[in-house]
Amino acid sequence: MTTVTPQEITRLLADWSKGDREALERLTPLVHAELRRIARRQMSHERPGHTLQATALINEAYLRLAGRDGFEWHDRLHFFAVCAQVMRHILIDHARARARDKRGGGAAQVSLAQAGLLAEERTADLLALDGALRALEAFDPRKGRIIELRYFAGLTIEETAEVLGVAPITVRREERRARAWLHRSMLEGGPR
Repeated sequence: MTTVTPQEITRLLADWSKGDREALERLTPLVHAELRRIARRQMSHERPGHTLQATALINEAYLRLAGRDGFEWHDRLHFFAVCAQVMRHILIDHARARARDKRGGGAAQVSLAQAGLLAEERTADLLALDGALRALEAFDPRKGRIIELRYFAGLTIEETAEVLGVAPITVRREERRARAWLHRSMLEGGPR
């Protein structure tokens, strides 16, 4: 397997932005491993026995992104950040549908009553986190973006700083504040 440079990925993203569908086909195998890492990271925050798997999450994200012809990708980090955001929204949509249906359960060996409570609790936690994150994004968009890039995309502090165009120390400081804000918001039962 040949090593691909970040510049090559950025070039393919630029070509795709200009409508080159073949660039997307060449890009897909080059970014798949990183997308799998992002998907696994996001799935690690989900309940055991989640009906979506990392591969399905990647495929759904591909479907949503493939329709973004003309979308201007800045670089590979921007692409991975958008992919993480799309995956997050897929999981949130899935959790909302699950909350509406109130059916199913995890694969763990528990009673039917326990399984229902555990699944509802994890879904409620995810929806509460999403609500708190949306409130944070409305209150302070950059702090919300930092949490999304670090927590959902799994970017390093340096990569997050590069995407946002700020210093790494700023990312560290604002991430601490954002986490505290989210924690307080979720403990108090709503955004503050």
